[in-house]
Amino acid sequence: MIKQRLYQYYLLMRMDRPIGTWLLLWPTFWGLWIAAEGIPPLDILLVFALGVFIMRSAGCVINDYADRHIDKHIERTKNRPITSGKVSPNEALALFAICILIAFLLVLWLNWYTILLSVVALLLAATYPFMKRYTHYPQIALGMAFSWAIPMGFAAQLNTIPNVAWLLYGVTILWIVSYDTMYAMTDREDDLKIGVKSTAIIFADYDKLMIALLQMLFTLGMFIVAWQVQAGLFFYLGIGLSMVFSVYQQYLIRNREPKSCFQAFLNNHWLGMIIFIGIFFNYLP
Repeated sequence: MIKQRLYQYYLLMRMDRPIGTWLLLWPTFWGLWIAAEGIPPLDILLVFALGVFIMRSAGCVINDYADRHIDKHIERTKNRPITSGKVSPNEALALFAICILIAFLLVLWLNWYTILLSVVALLLAATYPFMKRYTHYPQIALGMAFSWAIPMGFAAQLNTIPNVAWLLYGVTILWIVSYDTMYAMTDREDDLKIGVKSTAIIFADYDKLMIALLQMLFTLGMFIVAWQVQAGLFFYLGIGLSMVFSVYQQYLIRNREPKSCFQAFLNNHWLGMIIFIGIFFNYLP
């Protein structure tokens, strides 16, 4: 019985689907490496790596709690633990609280500036799941939440947040809006029926064009970040190679088929990784 209950919590936190963790981890690592101009201090690196895992889990739990009356109307999500009745809403809230407590204990290893910024991280994580009820741009709220580790990473190491950190933060939001729009395209028909809002709906027939524009602005922004930190060849090469993935994603979503749109979303893991590889080698001695 306990084993089965723990397994449902495992599913609720999406530990069986690590794509969200990777998509949160890559921009976190971008910021940490740029702030440190190389490998960050081990304690800070461990806190942020563990924090990414815990906060992503917390985000999944509160998202499913918020969507418990919506998920049952969507084919892809109707069997999730809360919607299917295998985990109660109160259990989900308790699990969310435990995750947040663990994340807070982790951040106590860092300086006070970063601890204060973690309060913003909590607010972003807790409010994002409800945005789809009030705005067609919940993807922006997700971008703000998923990117917040960037200013936190700079604050943890420098005790300040330079302009380049805010530039990287804004640029990363563009990337997240682009890939989460691809994700939203997979559920667009169901969302239209039940009244859930998203960029995939508001962009309508211009969805592919808007994603392409976001991808181009993201790439341009990353080149500006590289220029501002006086990066070397590897940083620029990583950004250049990421463009190949963006083009491939456009190919995948060309017919707006849900499965292909989801594959395009998943492909962003490799895009984020190749940029990090470029940053990593850029700062090698």
